Amino acid sequence: MAQPNWYRICVGCGQARHKKELLRIVRCQDNHLEIDFEQKMPGRGAYICPNPECAKLAKTKRGFNRSYHTEVDRTFYDQLIQQVKKIEH
Repeated sequence: MAQPNWYRICVGCGQARHKKELLRIVRCQDNHLEIDFEQKMPGRGAYICPNPECAKLAKTKRGFNRSYHTEVDRTFYDQLIQQVKKIEH
């Protein structure tokens, strides 16, 4: 059965969730990645669960590399893990 169009798939764990439950990561025009907390920034978006385990899985699986069809710097994944830890607490 197809998911409703407001469901997105986490690039870490691969679980489909409502997009309001996920963090949106945007690739801006100058090819740098940012966390879009309001989910309104222009650019290509990919979603991740707001927990450190999914961020670590995304790093291991190179989830954002696959989503954006480009090489994402490993330091971005480390920064993302730190940001998610702050959000979680």
